Amino acid sequence: MAKTRLDDRSTRHDRFHQKAKREGFAARAVYKLEEIDDKIDVFSTGHRVLDLGCAPGSWLQYARKQIGETAVLVGLDRPSGIDMMKKFTGVRLLTGDVMTISMDELRGDVPAFDVVLSDMAPDTTGIRSLDQARSETLFERALEIARALLAPGGNFVGKLFQGPEFKKLTDDVRSSFTKMKTVKPASSRQISIEQYVVGLHYRSEK
Repeated sequence: MAKTRLDDRSTRHDRFHQKAKREGFAARAVYKLEEIDDKIDVFSTGHRVLDLGCAPGSWLQYARKQIGETAVLVGLDRPSGIDMMKKFTGVRLLTGDVMTISMDELRGDVPAFDVVLSDMAPDTTGIRSLDQARSETLFERALEIARALLAPGGNFVGKLFQGPEFKKLTDDVRSSFTKMKTVKPASSRQISIEQYVVGLHYRSEK
């Protein structure tokens, strides 16, 4: 089960948290996506975007700024995450489990997405190997969804804990995209094992 994008207690009052509060973003995680986009150019105006594990909504807020007010924006999270996002407008919010939701429900009336995002993390246990394995499962599911729903040339951004399958999974991304990059944003905690894997320009097999 995916964990909604809630910041660790140790980061709630750091400079990124305070900056997010000043700038009206729902969480400090926005600066991770901003840094990735600044380095790699994930978004363009008019892009259709799907955000997996979207709560509390800062990635949706950033994506909206980049794609424009009328572009398609869809977010998925568990009920507890979606409940905190009632104030969001102009976004199709879906309640469900990323592991079981159908591609048709995610797609809705959108023929394909230009960007699929995933900042999903597992409900951590403190057991490193278990947490890594759960992160790998979520990442694999996000990549499966991206392959099913991305338009040719589309982009993918997914969070992945570094573990035994890291190289295999990054190679898997490389096999479906023209370019693959990994980024650890400055706003990630130094002790964190999270990395963001970016696939650019999807080579559709459809």
